[in-house]
Amino acid sequence: MVTMKVTERSTDVEVEVLDPRTAAEPEGWRGFLRRARLRPVWEYEVLRREAWMAKNPAVLAVLRRGEEIVGAFTVMVCRSWRAGDFAPLSVRRGRFRPRWAEAYLWQLSGYPAVALDERLDGVERREAVRRFERALCARLGPGLLGVIYRAMNPELLPALEGRGRMSREIDPAAVLANEYTTVDDWERALGDETRKTLRDLHEDEDLRTEAASARQDLDCHELAMLLNAHRTRQDERAWAGGQRSRFGGLHMDTRSPIAPSYLDALVRRPDVITRTYRDGSGRLLGFGTVFDADDGCALHQWAALPSARGGRKGLYVDFYARGVEHMITQGRPELTAGRAMLENKAAFGFGTRSLVSVAVPRPVLGR
Repeated sequence: MVTMKVTERSTDVEVEVLDPRTAAEPEGWRGFLRRARLRPVWEYEVLRREAWMAKNPAVLAVLRRGEEIVGAFTVMVCRSWRAGDFAPLSVRRGRFRPRWAEAYLWQLSGYPAVALDERLDGVERREAVRRFERALCARLGPGLLGVIYRAMNPELLPALEGRGRMSREIDPAAVLANEYTTVDDWERALGDETRKTLRDLHEDEDLRTEAASARQDLDCHELAMLLNAHRTRQDERAWAGGQRSRFGGLHMDTRSPIAPSYLDALVRRPDVITRTYRDGSGRLLGFGTVFDADDGCALHQWAALPSARGGRKGLYVDFYARGVEHMITQGRPELTAGRAMLENKAAFGFGTRSLVSVAVPRPVLGR
């Protein structure tokens, strides 16, 4: 199979735009993941499986200085809302049809989809962004309307902003700094309602929970069914409450359903902890995943049955509490928890970290 790529070369940096569905893993990619301390959603096999099942597949732009990777962008190529459920094999197809690109980790929305080497100074970062944009235009063709950089850390703003570029602050990410010596220290700060919910769940004799990393005992089809149903209910509540941006119920929703193969690539990993909740009959009531690393852990996926269908009210409270417990006992510096339900997360002690989005229309891309 022929792999198409577009590069822009200079004496310093080469930009290569790859389609993970057809292109081989870039040489040196795993080393860059370690140096940049990127989360598992950046693993190449995870990117590949996500792209294969997506309506709007992501491409990966890799920036090199010589043989060394010094930056990366993962970008969804977004088509018309009337398009089919799956994208054509080539992202180059329909180069004259209007479409846009989103640099966005929708699976881990509290983290940016742009990773630049810490050794790049401000001028080099700005130029790296412009070269990426020119390479993306060359790859996708004249139908590209622009790029939206969503949920970026503020420190990336100097490289992303410029004349004709629009930026705004969006819902922040929930972050809990580990300032606790013991789990008891954290629990003493909890409110009465949270304590009661935890106590009721712990006293539920028909509730079973199990957590481990690299789990081989899970049916990822079962997990995906629960996760997609949970997300659909969240979107419906977001629309009913007029909170489109809070839960991801977007008017221009670019997300795709979660595929079992995608979850399979994650829950088998040693740095991903999966906690499941079942009743006495073995029925899956809820599950969540946690990304674990020395520089911090992140609450990733969460899904549960509604109480009307036999679920347990407030089950997420136990999942969050156990995530905090893991952070404290393992000595991780922080725990992040995405951008939704910030008021609920404040009850656990979470603060916030600012995020911004930047929209770049076609006429100023690469400038």
